[in-house]
Amino acid sequence: MKITDLGRLEGPVVLWGGALGNLSALLALRDVTRDEGIAGANILFTGDLAGYCAEGEVCADMVRRLGWRGIAGNIEKQLADGGADCGCGFAAGSVCDTLSVKWWAHTNATLSTASRYWFAGLPDLAVFEHADRRYAVIHGGVTDVSRFLWPVSRQPEFAEEIGAIEAEVGPVDGVVAGHCGFGFQRVVAGRRWINAGVIGMPPNNGVPGGQYVRLDPKGAHIRRLSYDPAPSVAAMRRAGLTQGYDDALTTGRWPSEEILPGEMRRKVMAK
Repeated sequence: MKITDLGRLEGPVVLWGGALGNLSALLALRDVTRDEGIAGANILFTGDLAGYCAEGEVCADMVRRLGWRGIAGNIEKQLADGGADCGCGFAAGSVCDTLSVKWWAHTNATLSTASRYWFAGLPDLAVFEHADRRYAVIHGGVTDVSRFLWPVSRQPEFAEEIGAIEAEVGPVDGVVAGHCGFGFQRVVAGRRWINAGVIGMPPNNGVPGGQYVRLDPKGAHIRRLSYDPAPSVAAMRRAGLTQGYDDALTTGRWPSEEILPGEMRRKVMAK
């Protein structure tokens, strides 16, 4: 496991992940952080820069040139290692697995050697200090990079990951994760679990836009990222990525909910 210590960060910190090849979302985040005067060293990503959308190479190149720091998600690892799929752990033959075939092929075919090399060097886990608290940054989990931990997951699942993290880096006050696509916070055994959500896909709530986290001395604040998705939708359609994720950028709804726990699916939540 590759671990990096980012040291002590002063001032507000932006935590984000899941650009997923959506350049419109990434440009919006860049503009927000510039407008708010966030230092580049204080902008940290949780992985999955490429993915469902068409502009993975442009997103990876932009983040690298901006000098933003972060860790590798399952998509970075698979692209760096020449993986046959995205490594999300979708059940074989499932809708999510079927839908991933085309976007993965496009991402894999269009990513540069330079981006793959950069992905290969990204750490698996990062730690930093901020406002007298120590945080760890991961993707899905330490026991499994593509582990899905949801807002409704059981406390012991979070506790298992916190235990694995602290076995690697020592005590932490909080964990910042990504991967699942939902921004949320939980408290487990006195540690705060913060999922920063993703910027490149909406959190399946019927509202376009993404999510990220701003960290200040008072704690972590989940924020909505608003942007015009039209350019990225057009890029997806030009690339033939019309399996439903293109529509999701404007409808705010995922093309499949089968990966979600039952209680998070719309037919359940609508009751």
